[in-house]
Amino acid sequence: MKKVTYLLSFIVLVNSFFSLNAQDTIYITGTKAENYKKRSPIFDYSEKNLNHIDTIPGYVTQSNKLKITGTIYESDGATLAKNVILFIEQSDEHGNFQLRRYNKKRYVEHRGWVRTNDKGEYTLYTFIPGSSMYGNDPKQIHPILKEPNKAPYKIEPFLFDDDPRLTDKCRELVEQTNPRRILKLDRKEGVYVTTRDIILGEEIPIK
Repeated sequence: MKKVTYLLSFIVLVNSFFSLNAQDTIYITGTKAENYKKRSPIFDYSEKNLNHIDTIPGYVTQSNKLKITGTIYESDGATLAKNVILFIEQSDEHGNFQLRRYNKKRYVEHRGWVRTNDKGEYTLYTFIPGSSMYGNDPKQIHPILKEPNKAPYKIEPFLFDDDPRLTDKCRELVEQTNPRRILKLDRKEGVYVTTRDIILGEEIPIK
């Protein structure tokens, strides 16, 4: 009787494990009721195993290289959030989004993915985007987050503290929501460096 009980318990445990992993796989592969062309670009990474460091295409040739490091925390602001995927995409140095096509789907060339390590850390090697010739929008890096077993969601763009297009009115609005998204840059050995920490649940888009 004990053997039967142990066997049943083991089966329940295994089924639960595969159920949870199947649920996460559905989200990670982007197959949940959505086709390849319409799904979020966060699912379009080519690496089998994402790690916590990535380099944006075109980084090597850029004069304004940028290294972004940070830690992602759970909603309590203290617990390290591991296995969170952070996707970014941005314009080129002239403020234009360079569009490419793969399998009949368009995408932004300058993009990258990281998955936080056990300490919630990530590092992105990119460059400072340019300001668009059209309109007065400030320089921006556009992020998407993907927590384990949850659907991806956008958070507000990263901005730059020394950007002349970042007006006082815009700064005031950012201060009311999330001042961490204004990146303050230092320059070390020819590379701009900055820190961008993220607290899950606090990244509320501006209405």
